[in-house]
Parts: sequence; C-alpha cells; structure tokens
Amino acid sequence: QVQLVESGGGSVQAGGSLRLSCAASGFTTRDVCMGWFRQAPGKEREGVASIYNRGGATGYADSVKGRFTISQDISKSTVYLQMNGLKPEDTAVYYCATARSVWLSACSARRPEVFGYWGQGTQVTVSS
Repeated sequence: QVQLVESGGGSVQAGGSLRLSCAASGFTTRDVCMGWFRQAPGKEREGVASIYNRGGATGYADSVKGRFTISQDISKSTVYLQMNGLKPEDTAVYYCATARSVWLSACSARRPEVFGYWGQGTQVTVSS
C-alpha cells in the first residue's frame, strides 16, 4: 500500500513562499494521479492542485491559480507544491493524496472520494 508523508509546512507572513513535499512509498504505475488538498477550521476539504503522471497535466483551484505550482520527481517518488504570494486565507492543513487507475478528468476534478491514500497533513499558517 502507498504511504505518504508531507513536510515543509510552517508559518510565514503574507506574500511569502513555502514549498511542500510529499514523499511516497509503495507507489505503483497505477497511481496515476497525485493531488494536494487543504482543510481550514470549519471548512470543507478542498482540492488545491493535481498532476496526472501520464503526460504531466496539471490543474488548480481558481483560488490558487497563478500562485501555486504542483510538480513531481518520479525518480524520488515525491510530489511538490510550490506556494508563492501566500495569503492569510491559505492557512490550513495541507494533505497530499494519490488516486489509482483514474482518468485525467477524474484526477483534475479532485474529489476526495476518488483518492485512496492520504498523508498525515502539514500545517501552513499565513499571518497578515
């Protein structure tokens, strides 16, 4: 089974940057989709970004488009989320997850129920 471990979270001032990492083990070629999600207190978990391994297609939530970049290093079984221009509303626990044997459309939709494996989460706090 896939195990995911996030790192790189922390506290920054508005306008700052953070780079989150998600190290995976037990990854197979059927794990075609990787995603980043976040959940703030009192809010639903939302899909932030996704990347499809077969071709590298990426997708982003409108709220982070132009500020966040998802990427992956297949050789290291690691996915990244570069976050620039951080805003206080970005404050949340960030999770990485993987979806197995799904089409690109399902990957880009980033519905949590499609993703079968999840990391423990890493806290990101942005102060004004």
